[in-house]
Amino acid sequence: MNGINLLLVEDNEGDIFITLEAFEESTIISNVVVKTDGALAINYFKETKNGCDLPNLVLLDINLPKMSGHEVLKFLKQHDEFKSIPVIMFTTSSSKDDIRKAYQNDVNCFITKPMDSADYLKALNKVEDFWLNIASIPTGNKY
Repeated sequence: MNGINLLLVEDNEGDIFITLEAFEESTIISNVVVKTDGALAINYFKETKNGCDLPNLVLLDINLPKMSGHEVLKFLKQHDEFKSIPVIMFTTSSSKDDIRKAYQNDVNCFITKPMDSADYLKALNKVEDFWLNIASIPTGNKY
């Protein structure tokens, strides 16, 4: 599978850097778009919903400025044109309430970010391996 567009919704500069570094060598991910708050992420979807720039996969933090990751997730899963895009909640939270709320809003996967940078990179490599090599995800302009 080639030409995967990834949307990273993350406000932490260090996490953005390490995530971009992890996917830099990817032969599967061709484009990573970064949005640093929930409102920017939702606007991105509204602006690209009829275009070919929709992501094939979303990595979404919970604790974001302006709108939380939970609000972004709920928005995506309530709109037919976006709800089949896999969303991975990738966050520092390990709160049972956050996990429950994410799955109630149809998150595809919930991962608590490792604190160690080497483990963080390993987690991202496993995300890429599973979601882009093992699982089948929708591709193309329309979902």
